[in-house]
Amino acid sequence: MNRLADTGVPTFSDHVPTDDLSRWSDEELLIAFRGGRRETFGILVRRYERELYGYLRRYLGDDHLADDVFQNTFLQVYQKADQYDAGRRVRPWLYTIATNQAVDALRRQNRHAAVSLDQTCGESPEGDWRSLLELLEVVGGDPLEQVQGEERRTLVRAAVDQLPDFLRQVVILAYYQGLKYRDVADVLGIPVGTVKSRLHSALLRLHESWSTTVLAPER
Repeated sequence: MNRLADTGVPTFSDHVPTDDLSRWSDEELLIAFRGGRRETFGILVRRYERELYGYLRRYLGDDHLADDVFQNTFLQVYQKADQYDAGRRVRPWLYTIATNQAVDALRRQNRHAAVSLDQTCGESPEGDWRSLLELLEVVGGDPLEQVQGEERRTLVRAAVDQLPDFLRQVVILAYYQGLKYRDVADVLGIPVGTVKSRLHSALLRLHESWSTTVLAPER
């Protein structure tokens, strides 16, 4: 589906992708677009459409709102390409714009993010990481024997929903989008050490919540 239709941003049909352009880096595509090569914009959008839309769905918990924010994100990229720092990597820059657009959308609706954690990521660039759900399952024994299927996922979602926004953001970006610490720091405008400390705090809170709501003995 073309999520940029009717936004004034050139769509994929406006472009003539070539094998040479498809092998260009994100940075080369964006710099070429700034230089007047309009066809490179569609290649960049297509390259990130599924990833960024999936991120926004997880962050916002609303398909329609995610669709709107996705369109606004690339509208911002299209309009502000000249503000891109050529020394910065494009991927975290796109996540920064998408995150800011999502926060603004939630603020306008006076809502908090409703994170969906049903999908898990593979190995993180930081090392051999398991999904957050797997980490929670390991703590305190074998909760899979106590809580099964959808009930377990609902409990995990509820625990994450209770996290403060500043902790919830790093959980989504680091665990479910697989961004490196330095990229998360870039997206959120915080030091790498702060990213690590927030992840640690988030895990402690989630472990505590999991233990009290799932692993606590019945009375």
